[in-house]
Order: sequence, then C-alpha cells, then structure tokens
Amino acid sequence: MPGASAICEGEAVVENAEDAESAQNAGGVVNGDDAGPAVLKERRVEDAATLKALADPLRLAILDVLMAAAGTGPLTAKEIAAALDEPQTKLYRHIKQLEKAGLIRVAGTRLVSGIVESRYGPAQESLRLAPEIFSSDSPTRNDAYDAMLAAMDRVRGDFRADATAGRVDFSRDGSGALSGLFSHFTYRVAPERLIRLRRQLVAVFDELHAEGNSVAEDAVDVTLFTLLYGVGPAPAAGSAPSPDPSAAPAPEPSPAVGSRNDGGPGTES
Repeated sequence: MPGASAICEGEAVVENAEDAESAQNAGGVVNGDDAGPAVLKERRVEDAATLKALADPLRLAILDVLMAAAGTGPLTAKEIAAALDEPQTKLYRHIKQLEKAGLIRVAGTRLVSGIVESRYGPAQESLRLAPEIFSSDSPTRNDAYDAMLAAMDRVRGDFRADATAGRVDFSRDGSGALSGLFSHFTYRVAPERLIRLRRQLVAVFDELHAEGNSVAEDAVDVTLFTLLYGVGPAPAAGSAPSPDPSAAPAPEPSPAVGSRNDGGPGTES
C-alpha cells in the first residue's frame, strides 16, 4: 500500500498510514548489519535543510515508498527504482539528499559482486511541519511553501498516472453512489467560520487515523488531498500589509493521513 503525503492548513503533515512500528520492533539486524537508531514516531520539521529536501516530488515519492515498506523491511535503490518505475541512476542524488537531511537512514548493507549495497528505511513514521515556520517573519516560510507545492505536484503526478492507467473511476457504483469526489470552490466566510471548517475537516482525518488501514479483501487505496486557506483583502496603496493569516490562533494539530477538497457549489464530480 502506498504511503500518504498530506498537507493541512497551518500545519503540514507527511505521514505514513502503515504500521511502521512492526518494522521498528523487527529491526536490529539487516543482512548481518546493525539496523541503526530506532525510528522516530514523529519528526518535527523547522529547519531549511529538511524543508529543501522535502521540496521535490521525486524525493517525496522515495520517502513514500520507504514509509509504505516500513512493515516489510528496508529497500535497496534498485527496489525503490522498480517501485517508482524510474531509472536507478536517477535516484542516487535524491536518496543521498534525503539521507543527509536525516529523513531516511541506511538500515543495512551487504556485499554484492564486490560492491557495497545499502538498504534504506525511513527515519521516522511521520513528519510534522512546525507552525511557527509559516509566520510572516520566518526565514523558512518560503521553503515550507515549496515543500507543500512539491506535495501538490506529487499528488497531481500520481493522479495522472492512475487515471491514465484506468485505475480510478468517478462514475457511479452499483448502488448509484459516487465513489470519487472532486470539488473546487471559493466562498467568502467570517474568520471564525474558517476555523470551524478546519476543525470539521480535522475531525474526519482523526476518525480515519483512528480506524487505521482496512484489512478487508476488497479494500482500496484512497487518496485525500486538502488545501484550505483564507486570503485577506489586498492592502490599500501606501498602507501596511494585512496581518499574516498563519499568525492567527490555530486549532489543535491533527495527525491527518490525507486531505479532501470538499464543499458546496464549485467544480465537483
């Protein structure tokens, strides 16, 4: 099952929905080598180097593959390339950048035809972007937005590939219900309504997170992607800019595993 990359308003999360704990407990020795330090439950991201490492769709894809495989064991660069259908040589510099940023780790090595082959695993079960990096005076705010944009590009690429391959369906099922949803709209609401809407969405994500992955034989991989934000009025000429929306008090953080663009009138399927 693929890993999940998700972005939520105020706090962004790249989180694996798999049971990574089993991989951590089963670790210790990989091909005779020590598996290294324990996998973190959650890593808080607030530095530019890590944000820059996350600001690339291919690196996010590599991280997704390793997170999804956390329950079965670490992977070689060759295995990662096969999972992504990418040339192995194209991945090396991206893997090294992820490793340098501490997002992935070498979980073991072995000698293959006289060459040391590394096996990689995620260094954490989930990532959470610190809310303070979105403040107006944060030197890493643009880097944080670049990471969010990379996640958007990742979702776009995955959707295009799955749709082209005929693996997604927005038609009605046997009961007449629509299984997929696409909605794009803009409303003008009071600030407190925006906060309430966010809390409502977070409640859905919390419910999914609490349920965990289904083990049903007919279970399907579901992608949810949400981008919710408020845009203030443009400042008048010569006046001070409007307060930064990210500086407003935010509701409690959520361990969301995805996101959804849902709502009223707009573009919807």
